[in-house]
Amino acid sequence: QVQLVESGGGLVQAGGSLRLSCAASGGTFSGYVMGWFRQAPGKEREFVAGISRDGGLQRYTDSVQGRFTISRINAKNTVYLQMNSLEVEDTAVYKCVADPYRTGTPSSLPVSYEYWGQGTQVTVSS
Repeated sequence: QVQLVESGGGLVQAGGSLRLSCAASGGTFSGYVMGWFRQAPGKEREFVAGISRDGGLQRYTDSVQGRFTISRINAKNTVYLQMNSLEVEDTAVYKCVADPYRTGTPSSLPVSYEYWGQGTQVTVSS
């Protein structure tokens, strides 16, 4: 059973930065496509970013392109989400996800990801 534990959320002013981390255990981390989803109150769950098994391919939703960067260190079983130029609209619970089956470009569909973390709150104030 794979466990994903997020950290790094918090309260930040608009224009600021945060780095989220997700530590994985219980599986072969280098064999998983990893990603981040978010959900704000009253809104649907949204794909944020994904990264291939070897880190060579990344995918972002349009609203974070150029502001967020996803990365991973397989030797540390950890995936990161560096978030810069944060906006109030980025406020949400951010969840780390793992896909043990896909190769290549990460999927943006929630159904593709078998494992989900509990989430970490990111709040951006104006």
